Amino acid sequence: MKHYGNFYINGEWVQPLQARTQELINPATEAVFATVSLGSAQDVDRAVAAARKAFASFSESSKSSRIELLQRIVRKLEARENEIMEAITTELGAPRTLKGQTGSAVAAFRQAITVLGDYEFESRLGNNIIRREPIGVCGLITPWNWPLQTLVTKLAASIAAGCPVVVKPSEVTPVSAILLAEVLHEAGVPAGAFNLVNGDGPTVGAAICKHPGIDMVSFTGSTRAGILVAEAAAHTVKRVCQELGGKSAHIVLPDADLAGAARFNIVRGFSNSAQSCHSPSRMLVHKDKVEKMLELLTGEVAKLKVGDPQDSATTMGPVANRSQFEKIQKYIQGAIDEGARLVCGGPGLPEGLDKGYYIRPTVFADVTPDMTIAREEIFGPVLSVMAYSTVDEAVEIANGTPYGLGGYVYAGDLAKGKEIGNRLRAGRIFYNGAPSNLVAPMGGYGQSGNGREVGVYGLEEYLEVKAMIGFEGAGAM
Repeated sequence: MKHYGNFYINGEWVQPLQARTQELINPATEAVFATVSLGSAQDVDRAVAAARKAFASFSESSKSSRIELLQRIVRKLEARENEIMEAITTELGAPRTLKGQTGSAVAAFRQAITVLGDYEFESRLGNNIIRREPIGVCGLITPWNWPLQTLVTKLAASIAAGCPVVVKPSEVTPVSAILLAEVLHEAGVPAGAFNLVNGDGPTVGAAICKHPGIDMVSFTGSTRAGILVAEAAAHTVKRVCQELGGKSAHIVLPDADLAGAARFNIVRGFSNSAQSCHSPSRMLVHKDKVEKMLELLTGEVAKLKVGDPQDSATTMGPVANRSQFEKIQKYIQGAIDEGARLVCGGPGLPEGLDKGYYIRPTVFADVTPDMTIAREEIFGPVLSVMAYSTVDEAVEIANGTPYGLGGYVYAGDLAKGKEIGNRLRAGRIFYNGAPSNLVAPMGGYGQSGNGREVGVYGLEEYLEVKAMIGFEGAGAM
């Protein structure tokens, strides 16, 4: 059995100063496949020292040199993409056909190259020069649901900005981050510009958030954990950028393509076993169209192939761990107990599976806004279908949770769809199944977080703004 015992600090693989060992479980088999060392605050101190030492030169590196570095990373990552996807399949249970897990990471680096190439770090504002400068050393804390994509989204922006980083991936899915560190080493990332310390949130995560040598923390995870991150970071008044939980609503108008809306909601909503913050987990359907929509949704669920993520025919694997499995089972049973109508799926393992953390793809109808499944993030393949009478009622229901990460509108009329999109209190609104892209900023309203990722807005999270006053004769660079 493989043991991932070392951390990547200052351009070298080093042993932890104070390590504990944790087993890594394959969620498809429930078997231990490896072990990993979990670090300490002392390991974070070492990583921060290396990053601060690197900041002086990395922050002053030329735009062209950072573009060349990102280009080398893309080439090295593409060469090992299949290997990293295999690791994600083993540690997370994502089907190996879900190439978005790795392809989105490559795309994020490519987008950073484009953004950096066009970006001007100095500009004129009246008689003043406005400079945008690297914020400093950044702590990146990433989740298990998209272990490579979420890390690379942050890392690509930090490299483009010239900010060294200290990274803590989820202790549930550390292997893909370790392989990424190998890629970065092969690509020639300067010593100290990237540092990796594996560990849990209460130890390594908290040490990163509290550390006075870290100038900014970028965190993706649950709203509960995000609150703890913000509290820990407040004592050193560092910037905190967060992408947190979601309970995204999908409003389907009566004139919409109902079959298309049903297909999109199941494919998008249940992809990656619905372990995505943006998943459309509440479907709002006009009361006269509900029964037809339930028929269409049931047909789309029947097309899913739940099973071994190594099987090329599988479209939905297990959820990440036993804790998630048990939590989702409680939500499903709780919905039945609260009076929601079970349309398909339900408690227990899918037919034909006797081990692994597999969830039956589940659809509920007659869900009301006060029900638990309509308010809390489930993070599993459970869809709540909710009826509305008027568009105003649909918008009110959609905006009726503390979250505001994503929103979806399916309509037969673009102008009407945009009008509804304007009224939704969420950071990203998708019309008629439009795919996501890395140009549009990503982030949330309310308890879904603050700050933005990807594109120009993502880059600027890693930059400070400096006003140069009285330099009228000097040109902006």
